[in-house]
Amino acid sequence: NLNTDNGAWNVLCAGHHNNRVRACDVHGCGAFNSKRCKGLHKAVDLVCDDYGSVNAPFSGNLAGPVSRKDPAGNRYDGVKLLSDVHCVKIFNIRPYRYVGPVVQGEPLGYLLPLQEHFSGITSHLQLQNCDSTDPSPFI
Repeated sequence: NLNTDNGAWNVLCAGHHNNRVRACDVHGCGAFNSKRCKGLHKAVDLVCDDYGSVNAPFSGNLAGPVSRKDPAGNRYDGVKLLSDVHCVKIFNIRPYRYVGPVVQGEPLGYLLPLQEHFSGITSHLQLQNCDSTDPSPFI
């Protein structure tokens, strides 16, 4: 049964046993509502390996590319995934495709390294609910 609306989300980062939130490093902390220079972090950073496969946390439909810029002008690309219940944006990944159905656990793309812009940062993807609420209860 691929209906995961009431269950836990799948581990996003291949090779990891759980969705581990990025701890604090020299560039900040990965938890929801962590303090950032321009307010609070309305997403969760999940530890991943550079170029590692990123898998769908739940079954749904890919709904196109997403992009955001930080205050320094760095651009982060990713993809939007939605189901009847959930809508998330997954940043810092290079998606294999941007539209169409996916099943839970299916590879969505791979993690883009952040080291070239942020020396010493913990490699991670950024998981953001489309309505900016906290995704932590599902991961």
